[in-house]
Amino acid sequence: MTEITRDVVIVGAGAAGTTAANELRKAGLSVAVLEARDRVGGRLWTDMIDGAMLEIGGQWVSPDQDALIETLVELGLETYDRYREGDSVYINAAGELTRFTGEMFPVPPTTEKAMVELIDRLDVMVERVDPDKPWEHPDAEELDRISFEEWLRRQTDDEEAAHNIALFIAGAMLTKPPQAFSALQALLMAASAGSFSHLVDADFILDKRVVGGLQQVPLLLAERLGDDVFLGQPVRTLEWSDAGVTAMTDTMTVRARYAILAHAPILYSRIQFVPALPRLQQQLHQHISMGFVIKVHAVYDRPFWREQGLSGTAFSPYELTHEAYDNTNHGDERGTLVGFVSDREADDVFRLPAEERKERILESLSHYYGPEAKNPVVYYESDWGSEEWTRGAYAASFDLGGLVRYGADQRTPVGPIHFACSDMAGAGYQHVDGAIRMGRLVAGNIIEEARS
Repeated sequence: MTEITRDVVIVGAGAAGTTAANELRKAGLSVAVLEARDRVGGRLWTDMIDGAMLEIGGQWVSPDQDALIETLVELGLETYDRYREGDSVYINAAGELTRFTGEMFPVPPTTEKAMVELIDRLDVMVERVDPDKPWEHPDAEELDRISFEEWLRRQTDDEEAAHNIALFIAGAMLTKPPQAFSALQALLMAASAGSFSHLVDADFILDKRVVGGLQQVPLLLAERLGDDVFLGQPVRTLEWSDAGVTAMTDTMTVRARYAILAHAPILYSRIQFVPALPRLQQQLHQHISMGFVIKVHAVYDRPFWREQGLSGTAFSPYELTHEAYDNTNHGDERGTLVGFVSDREADDVFRLPAEERKERILESLSHYYGPEAKNPVVYYESDWGSEEWTRGAYAASFDLGGLVRYGADQRTPVGPIHFACSDMAGAGYQHVDGAIRMGRLVAGNIIEEARS
């Protein structure tokens, strides 16, 4: 059993953990980063699959993500624009495909009017939401009591408009059915991106990618930490008191003044706390759960959809694959499509044998792009739901009523134990930007405390 002593022990080597560790080191504090996986990155993972570089986890950079952009510049990483030249496609409830340009889906005039009204209404509401304190919204109690689906039903009787607006939050972001989270949780998601309009605008929210993959952020940050990052070290027990903490893995013991849990909150239960966490945290953590989405990668010998004048951007709340994009790598002659299958649809297809699931998903992509989409040279499904140290995607959110009841307590330290991950960010919530912001915030808090 290896025993070491540090100022701070950090559990998790994702973007939040590696950011916090670097900030602490700059301030002269010693760190040890314990990572359960055999790799650095957490929910960022760029890998070679059958000769194709795939972004298995997070990948996009939005223009409002200042913390991430600053980090990319500081690390010397380059970005490039997501391919978006040509027409997007939309499939309605009748299965009819329409090509279009711009942000608004090609829907009947009455549906378009309803969608515009809903977007405007949501934008006005979002202006009153502080993403760091959504529970302080004047109508927070009421908004957290009703599901987003119920809120939409109260606003409009246009089913297609409601389905499309729900798609941007439920399918594309929280990856939960719209009846499973509150209207306030939906407003937080929008406020974290600046507005609901930003979530509707794929050219904003999915603006750029990183040359070589986004996992380079935590990898390069971890590189700077050298031998202070320990892989394959799931923390089994965390003893704590006002005097400090002792983190124990199967082969290591780290004694420190502070601990940062820099991983998804649903994994706190994997650690035995001695003494147990206070009653408030025990309750809080039972009201948070991960969403679930399959990220589908299909690589072709060329980006054939561009020959048809298509951008690769596709949407439909009625398709198995509810959205898809051109995900071709920088400088790659081959073409890559990425599609997403969320929540209940993902549950259903994972009940099928792998080949049948693949066939169903590629069939859905072919509805957007034509029969050529059925024959990729590489096919891969990112299944974070079965990943032991993640257990869902993209991130965690509260159940109905949970945000108002417990949201303010998510980040509150317990003695020397601090919490940092994208799941509890305000700006950049559920994104790498939020993870970096939380890593910086918690590191700053510890530095201030250590100096006082």
